[in-house]
Amino acid sequence: MKFEKKFIKRRWFDGRTGTTTYLIFALTLMNFILISYRFLIEKSGLFENLISDLTIFSIIFIVSYIPISTAIGYWHRKTQWKVELAMKQIENPINAKMIRTILDVQTGKASDEEVKEFRKFLVKIENKE
Repeated sequence: MKFEKKFIKRRWFDGRTGTTTYLIFALTLMNFILISYRFLIEKSGLFENLISDLTIFSIIFIVSYIPISTAIGYWHRKTQWKVELAMKQIENPINAKMIRTILDVQTGKASDEEVKEFRKFLVKIENKE
């Protein structure tokens, strides 16, 4: 029974991850292309003389979209990622408990029982798959 529960929870997590990371991205991109084509080309006629086919519009869009999104992603990773990780670490209760325990051990304020309890906690985290 325990195996089945873990299996189902992991498949649920895998399904959510696949959906949010890959499928929604692809669907959102296709949706954006279709809406953009509809309003820029079909409705307004702004670029109708230049691009009259959805396939050509899609190719032009994707060819320009990939380098732009890659550049933005690179910028985000180089500038914002550190800030986001630092903020998450500050708010992480497990991280705070680890640092406090290390500090308490170093300053002699942690009891042997607290150290043993925390060690069991860390072993439990390490052994989870």
